[in-house]
Amino acid sequence: MVVRASGSEKRPPALDRYRGPLGDLALTAVGVHIVLFVGYTAVPTGMMLLSVLCPVLLLGRRRFPVPAALAATAVAVLAVVLGRPPDGLFVAAGLVSYSVAVYSPRRRPWFYACVVWGSLMVVGTVVHGGDWWSADQFAPFAFIFGGAGVGDSIRLRQAYIAEVTERAMQAEVTRDEEARRRVIDERLRIARELHDVVAHHIAVISVHAGAADHVLRAEPEKVWPVLGHIRTAADAVLEELKSVIGVLRDPDEVRDVGPAPGVERLQELLAGLRTTGFAVRHEQHGESRPLPAVVSLAVYRIVQEALTNAHRHGDGGAVLYLEYTADLVRIEVTNRVAGSGGGRTGSGFGLIGMRERAAAAHGSIVAGPVAGGLFRVHAELPTDGRRRGGVT
Repeated sequence: MVVRASGSEKRPPALDRYRGPLGDLALTAVGVHIVLFVGYTAVPTGMMLLSVLCPVLLLGRRRFPVPAALAATAVAVLAVVLGRPPDGLFVAAGLVSYSVAVYSPRRRPWFYACVVWGSLMVVGTVVHGGDWWSADQFAPFAFIFGGAGVGDSIRLRQAYIAEVTERAMQAEVTRDEEARRRVIDERLRIARELHDVVAHHIAVISVHAGAADHVLRAEPEKVWPVLGHIRTAADAVLEELKSVIGVLRDPDEVRDVGPAPGVERLQELLAGLRTTGFAVRHEQHGESRPLPAVVSLAVYRIVQEALTNAHRHGDGGAVLYLEYTADLVRIEVTNRVAGSGGGRTGSGFGLIGMRERAAAAHGSIVAGPVAGGLFRVHAELPTDGRRRGGVT
């Protein structure tokens, strides 16, 4: 995640730490100044002290906004009871309404403004009677409700900025997670492709290398065809590795990249296996037809991996059954397992790759030993895009 430096990161840490308390102190000083000098008239010292105490209570507006506002209102009411307070007290009452609108845990700016203004007006009317009401009373109304409106606007703006910032952070995290997921998917795809194009030829080389060792000891004159098969398989795997690595290094440099193998290349795959002495009986039911690209590739890779495993772990032969129906293609590869126990040893990546191929084509696959010492791979891949079953 890229974090950009903002103005707050450039300020000294001490200033960030004390910015709130310093702001409260400055606001209190402004309130005291207003009480003392705005519309100042000669008033008793006690009333003046109460009037000054009203903005001083704003120091607790952040942690205790509502109690501070109620205490300031009570002080202002007491000042009204003692006599007509200085006009600056009503400006301080507006600061009280502003603070409670910004910092109250509940968004009730107009309710608190009505409490402050109503308390002053009711007590002033009771104590001073008709002399309390004059055109000058529009000023307290404007200060108190104006402060509440400004505070509510700032609160909404802060909430909007916080929401936008949160959404931006979530979007950035989501982008990072999506990028990581795509990298993982791409790595899995590359690993699967490398396994598919390499494992088959390496298995052929391994089988022929073992045969060459046996033939060289028993019938040296027959070793040359076996070595020729090893060289052919090695050239093929080198060529496919060169193609894959070339695409990974710079896709723009690849000018002639052949299409991905599909069902149309199954006969070529079977012919290559038969030249190694591996007997494959191919049975097909239903008429061949063009398949979706992902299904065609999955068919080829599943057959290739299943026959490669049969070649490596079997007794020298396998049966490939391929069936086309109206909405799916069915694959079944069976072979007798060499040795006893009917098990297989290996990394297991081949079976994982087959399952991933089937899942990518929305199909199902089952692979495992069956009765009679056989190993069977059975896959069903839909050709109409509908999801079927799962993997086992």
